[in-house]
Amino acid sequence: MFKKIFLSLSLFLSLQLISTNDLFADGDQSGKVTISGSIKDASTGESLIGATVYVLELKTGGVSNVYGFYSISLHPGKYTIEYSYLGYSSVKRVIELKSSLKMNIELPVTTDELESVVITGEAVNKNIVKAEMSVEKLSIARIRDIPALMGEVDVIKAIQLLPGVQSAAEGSSGFSVRGGSTDQNLILLDEATVYNASHLLGFFSVFNNDAVKDVALYKGDIPAQYGGRLSSLLDIRMKDGNSKKWAATGGIGLLSSRLTIEGPIIKDKTTIIASGRRTYFDIFLPLAKNKEIRDNTLFFYDFNAKITHSFSDKDKVFLSGYLGRDVFKNKFGLFGFGNKTFSLRWNHVFSPKTFSNLSLIQSNYDYVLGTAEGQANSFRWDSKLKDYGYKYDFTTYLNGSNTLRYGFSSVYHTFDPGTASSDDD
Repeated sequence: MFKKIFLSLSLFLSLQLISTNDLFADGDQSGKVTISGSIKDASTGESLIGATVYVLELKTGGVSNVYGFYSISLHPGKYTIEYSYLGYSSVKRVIELKSSLKMNIELPVTTDELESVVITGEAVNKNIVKAEMSVEKLSIARIRDIPALMGEVDVIKAIQLLPGVQSAAEGSSGFSVRGGSTDQNLILLDEATVYNASHLLGFFSVFNNDAVKDVALYKGDIPAQYGGRLSSLLDIRMKDGNSKKWAATGGIGLLSSRLTIEGPIIKDKTTIIASGRRTYFDIFLPLAKNKEIRDNTLFFYDFNAKITHSFSDKDKVFLSGYLGRDVFKNKFGLFGFGNKTFSLRWNHVFSPKTFSNLSLIQSNYDYVLGTAEGQANSFRWDSKLKDYGYKYDFTTYLNGSNTLRYGFSSVYHTFDPGTASSDDD
């Protein structure tokens, strides 16, 4: 019943917003035309978040959004447009712009070494006129360059090195932003909330760096479309998968091993990525000399998967999910917790100036606490938290200086604080 209400309300509001969108269609009362499209990695087909689009003649431009889409409105004429992204070779296009144009760009990865360092200044009032304030963005390439604990690269550990961010406790994956507590941070994985972002009681985070594409930390001025928390928002986006060829990456560490497989189901149309990670404490504990240690079971695992399909240049669908769990058991008791997330998203381009995204989201967190089965007074305590939500976001690029973002969202929370059971009479 609840899901039917969700879908009906979403469809109704979508039709209302689509009719409103006619105001921002191809026509522009100022006489401008629009150049739009997507920016991707030439070798993998991954969309590039925050790629720069610069019009040399006007010394202005824009950036691609979180799905790689960009849109710029210009007066008809001849322009030189430069597309660039950190770690990639720039691409220039000279165009004769007479009417609205769609131009998709693929940037090649560069391996050139810098011969010099250029230091540039910023305008005095940039912190006032800048569209986004208190935002730190990290690419997975930068995160991999940070020294790792026991060879395990960790997204949360990288976040803790940023200004204004501190570790909640020594060795913990929890983080405090400007004095706030750990539960005052909103953590999203492909728009789904992750309520407990730690493995092994806080020593590792639940995010497998092989499956992560982009990380953005908002330490203030959190955009309205994300909801909010008192301290910060950590927005993590998973890779879409290699749309050019099949590839596999992995690693063997002191504490865990991981494997990622990605490739095209249909080249340049449908891609898939699957990434798994698991510890092997439970494999080596039976080798211990101490019997009390041998009787323990301790491990964690996580699994990421994502399928991306392009119906056309205007429609794209993403289906992504995460499953992770920690387990600890011995002859006295048991303890475990885990996260599950699910995201189904649909990108649609209504016009060269209007981009939309519809998301259906589910988050699930649970933990269990109890004593060993078959003993006197044995018990089991289960607690669960589930979210069902949807979002419909629109972005209209009015002109070079103004972008309009609007939409709606709803979340249905279900709480099960605790259910106690026993197998003893």
